[in-house]
Amino acid sequence: MQTVFLYLITMKKIITLIVLTSFVVFVNSCGTKKNVTELTDITAAEKAVFNQTEGDTIQIANEETEYEIIIIEPGFNTWLLSIAKPEGFYSQSYLENRNYIMVTTWNQRVLQPQQFNSRLYEMQIDYQQGIDYGYEVNYKMYNYFIYFQRKYNQRLGPFVPRI
Repeated sequence: MQTVFLYLITMKKIITLIVLTSFVVFVNSCGTKKNVTELTDITAAEKAVFNQTEGDTIQIANEETEYEIIIIEPGFNTWLLSIAKPEGFYSQSYLENRNYIMVTTWNQRVLQPQQFNSRLYEMQIDYQQGIDYGYEVNYKMYNYFIYFQRKYNQRLGPFVPRI
C-alpha cells in the first residue's frame, strides 16, 4: 500500500509541475506582443509621410452638435489624402465601434504617464457612445488612430492597424 501512496504523491508532483510549466509558458506568450511594425507592411511612401516635420492641422467643427476636433500632426493630412482608405470605404457603425475601443485605450494611457509616453498621450478624448458625431468625424478620428499607431509603433486595441 505504501508503494501506491508514494506513486500517487509523485504523480501529483509531476502533474503540478506540468501545470506550473504550462502556466509559465502561457504567461510568457501573452506578454510577448509583436510590434505594430512587425505586423504590418509600412511602405516607403508611408515612411516618407511619417518623417514630415511641417505641421498639418485638420479641424472638424459642427455648430449644431457643438463639437470640435483639432488634429495637429505633421504628415497626417498628407497620409489621409494619399494612403488611407477613401471616405465611404468603412460604414459609420464600423468606425464608431473601432473609435470607441481606441478612445478607451487612449484615455487609459493618458491617466498613466509613468507607464506611457505623456508626449504621445497628452490629453483625454471626450468621445461617447450613443452620440452621432457624423461620418466625417468618425472617419478622420479612426484614420488618425491608424496613422498614430503605425507611426509611433503603438497598439490601441486588439486590432492590428492596417490600411
